[in-house]
Amino acid sequence: MLESQLGNLSTEPTVAPAKPLVVVISGPSGVGKDAVIKQLQEARPDLHFVVTATSRQRRPGEQEGVDYFFVSEERFKQWVHAGDMLEHAVVYGEYKGIQRSQVTNALARGTDVVLRLDVQGAATIRHLIPEAVSIFLVAESEAKLVSRLIARKTEPLDKMLVRVETARQEMSCIQDFDYVVNNRDGELDQAVGQIEAIIVAEKLKVWRQNAKAGESL
Repeated sequence: MLESQLGNLSTEPTVAPAKPLVVVISGPSGVGKDAVIKQLQEARPDLHFVVTATSRQRRPGEQEGVDYFFVSEERFKQWVHAGDMLEHAVVYGEYKGIQRSQVTNALARGTDVVLRLDVQGAATIRHLIPEAVSIFLVAESEAKLVSRLIARKTEPLDKMLVRVETARQEMSCIQDFDYVVNNRDGELDQAVGQIEAIIVAEKLKVWRQNAKAGESL
């Protein structure tokens, strides 16, 4: 009776599916970006995790195409000249950046994209993709951050001092990010859970129903 009074009722979805997200995870060296990304990959295999290309030498335990794409400086410069890089920079004397196709291809499939970037790279992506979600990882204190860098035992003292000074400078950029997540020692699950919650909440924002992810790319 009620339906006959109202007329034909639409069976179309009330809201369209949200467009895929571009999520940037950044923070100073030693804050645990790699550990967070690895656990997030295990928890959310539906996400596309972009692998950064770098001209630096591979460290013990790092895997080609998993941790980074390790390429020569010459090849990296060729990619830059050809316009293949979405963003790139010289970090601690080595080239590092993201190939454009890794992002555009995933977005075209309707897949959310996660990028692990330094602060400089994150700023570039925010400029290129204003709708990107940016998350800044921090350690619980500067002392904890330094202790993590020392524990890695990957660099001599002079380079480590440069990383600490750079980390101090990068912390001043925290206000440029959408979210901050504290990656405390022994609480990796909590940090990853917070990032998952951020992704879910962003997908539910009303304005994203009609947004075009990465349209400027």
